[in-house]
Amino acid sequence: MGRILVVGGAGYVGAVLVQELLERGYAVRVVDRLYFGDEGLREVRDRCELVARDMRTVGAAELSDTEAVVNLGGLSNDPTAEYNPRANFEMNALAAERLARLAKEHGVRRYVLASSCSIYDSGGREESDRPCSEDDPVAPRAAYATSKLEAERRVLALADDTFCPVVLRKGTVGGFSPRMRYDLVLNTFVKDALDRGEIVLFYGGEMWRPVVDVRDVARAYIACLEAPEQALRGQIFNLAYRNVRISELGLRVLETLRELGIRCEVRPDYRYRGVRSYRVSTAKIQRVLGFTPLVSIEDSVRHLVQEIERSRTDDFHNPKYYNLRWLQLLEEAERILGRTTSIFDVPVGNDPPRHLGVVRKGS
Repeated sequence: MGRILVVGGAGYVGAVLVQELLERGYAVRVVDRLYFGDEGLREVRDRCELVARDMRTVGAAELSDTEAVVNLGGLSNDPTAEYNPRANFEMNALAAERLARLAKEHGVRRYVLASSCSIYDSGGREESDRPCSEDDPVAPRAAYATSKLEAERRVLALADDTFCPVVLRKGTVGGFSPRMRYDLVLNTFVKDALDRGEIVLFYGGEMWRPVVDVRDVARAYIACLEAPEQALRGQIFNLAYRNVRISELGLRVLETLRELGIRCEVRPDYRYRGVRSYRVSTAKIQRVLGFTPLVSIEDSVRHLVQEIERSRTDDFHNPKYYNLRWLQLLEEAERILGRTTSIFDVPVGNDPPRHLGVVRKGS
């Protein structure tokens, strides 16, 4: 296979995927806005091509000599999506479709879209009494999930004999990445245990969530690059290691940390907060692609603790490890500098096509 274009390749999942692709002999080009810098690619920077560019303005040059696109770009969780819904929809939905159309026009046959199992969240309504499959009707309410669902519909509509789009709906991802995040539930549990000696279970941890390690996520993307087109074209696949209640996840983290000699306690917090609860079936990805996640919750925790120590990413209060906090800090810096544009706008001189529908602040 030729060059792989990874949009958002300097991010949390992207940094792990790029390493995996390079280890398997792929040529890799990364396109990333670099909101969080290129720290995630530090160990492989001399082995891949990096293009610092907003995903909304990717052009023919970035697609040259490209055989497949993996689109991980956009705002990647509920808080950041709710913080700027306009930018969220532009990146997660409109830019995803535009990139797919551009790839198809330039003869790129395969396009893998990052999506999310949060699409199954009913927004506090009664959850299904069984794990949701890819064929179940969905009606998400949150900005992040609705933008991902819209991207899926637009991209999959482009499927034909010359173009093979596939969607990977990921569960809640955790584990270590060179572009580390501590705003993901498993990572938050480990961080709080190391930092404060306790794990807090909001709403008592009663909600369900499908979880998966970031290394298994990278393997799943590669499976989508390597499987026969006829197995993938126009398909959606759920990806998770297993469904767990957050309380069970917390207890598994607790026991694993205790095995490592790290003492911590679990504290339930029953104050009302927005609750997301959903379960998914992974039968399809196992049946069609023969793919099964390998990294257990316990292995993910052990690896995370080991890598935090090795990489010295234990400055847990640094805002760069929290997506929304970091973006808010960047916006505040822009205001202090007296700039009239937002960090969520397309950079000046990097304008998108008219049909993308981007509206600049103040225009």
